[in-house]
Amino acid sequence: MDGQQERIATGFPSLAAPDGSGAAGPHDISIRGGDVYVIVGLGADPAILDDGTLPDPAGDFGKLVRLLDDGAWKIVADVAGYETTANPDGGALDSNPYAVLSGADGFVVADAGGNDLLGVDADNVVSTVAVFPDVMVDAPVFLGLDAGAKIPMQSVPTTVTMGSDGAYYVGLLTGFPFPAGAASIYKVVAGQEPEVFAEGFTNVSDIAFDDDGNLWVLEIAANSLLAEAPAGGLTRVNADGTRDVVVSEGLVMPTGVAIGPDGNVYITNCGVCPGGGAVLRMTEVEPVAVPPATGDYTLTPMMGAMVGVFGLTLVFGGALMIRRRFITP
Repeated sequence: MDGQQERIATGFPSLAAPDGSGAAGPHDISIRGGDVYVIVGLGADPAILDDGTLPDPAGDFGKLVRLLDDGAWKIVADVAGYETTANPDGGALDSNPYAVLSGADGFVVADAGGNDLLGVDADNVVSTVAVFPDVMVDAPVFLGLDAGAKIPMQSVPTTVTMGSDGAYYVGLLTGFPFPAGAASIYKVVAGQEPEVFAEGFTNVSDIAFDDDGNLWVLEIAANSLLAEAPAGGLTRVNADGTRDVVVSEGLVMPTGVAIGPDGNVYITNCGVCPGGGAVLRMTEVEPVAVPPATGDYTLTPMMGAMVGVFGLTLVFGGALMIRRRFITP
């Protein structure tokens, strides 16, 4: 892992503002049998794919695709289409496939828009694994509602990984109003109701287990996305249930975390910043606050000037594969 970049595919459907902000497109990757699979997001009612609103190739939004040897891709499953036909959470139609994980019998996909965890079996059939319901929370004062008013907060699952026990673990970003401490990590066993594994987080963007059974939790904003200055954070939930805040300063809108075969922790920083994303390597894993980005510090930038770095996946004996959004002008 020498920090060299290689673009393995281009031309994916993506949409963004003229400056590259607010992009939607490829969100995550997973490796299965040597093949690379990509989940393409959406963030809207799937009906928008057929009403002429979006330019071609709009039909590839909201899909799980497999990369081909020539750099093209093949649609494997229509995740957004399942939201239209099944609508597992029963709310307004909205699909934003955000994370994908390969398993023994297929894939699981965290749909941040649908508020659910979906399965894609060996025949590429989509089904519901778990649904994460809305939670009633205090209404922000600026909404001007009566004192004590409550509003529904959506769950917005953004990440999924598997534990050594074979269960899935799903991290929640949460939706508006993004109250501090309202996000949880759920443990999901097929056929059972999801149960809270860890709580008290604010805006979870990614999670990863290390070889010791510790769960690393990355927050895009540990103090709320509605804070005047949202600040990212990294927490280690130890196997014994205790917690260490590992990084509390220096992370700006971080979006992905991975544990390398070298034992180091890799973080995508400023993953929503057009041209400003970077992959950071943390070589010291004891609780530490990261100083401002000047000089030689524990967090070392490995890659910079990337358009929308979103996360990391460890593949092929420890190589780091970058999840990127390729912005279409």
